[in-house]
Amino acid sequence: MGRHREFCTEKALDAALCVFWRKGYEGASYTDLVAATGVERPALYAAFGNKESLFHRALARYGERYLGYIPEALQQPTARQVAAHFLQGAVELTTRYTDRPGCLGIQAVLAGSDESEPIRQALIAYRATGEAALRERFERAKAEGDLPATADCATLAGFVMAMAHGLSVQAKAGLPRATLQAVAEQALAGWPG
Repeated sequence: MGRHREFCTEKALDAALCVFWRKGYEGASYTDLVAATGVERPALYAAFGNKESLFHRALARYGERYLGYIPEALQQPTARQVAAHFLQGAVELTTRYTDRPGCLGIQAVLAGSDESEPIRQALIAYRATGEAALRERFERAKAEGDLPATADCATLAGFVMAMAHGLSVQAKAGLPRATLQAVAEQALAGWPG
């Protein structure tokens, strides 16, 4: 029996994350993952389990490494600044890497088979966490008088998330950062004051 090659699981996870980000969950084959990580299939399985397990680990890593703009946004002093920082962060992230534009949380399962339904559900829950954090922050802004008493915080959070998701799809389609920034600014033009 051959010896498994030693490898750095952190580097392998980063490489797998990039494959999922670029190709989506279903588009990423185990052959792609082996090629990107440089790790033989048995060792990759031993380290991460099946493709679904590897994806969940990659998604967690994505949140840790790339979504720092979200907690930063939530700390902004006004609700409008929260939304602006959130959308600016989304534009910056979704256009940062020319080899993997867009957002992993959106691109990974825009379309998928019945077999990938657990991944689709995991991504829905993942995105819902961000929307809930925005809603809570906007509720605080409303209580502090930063938003009008008539503001619907759930709708505002849904609006910001929908804009961020749309920006991700447009980034994947190749729209330049300047255009996406202008779209984000236009979205904020009607912010309740």
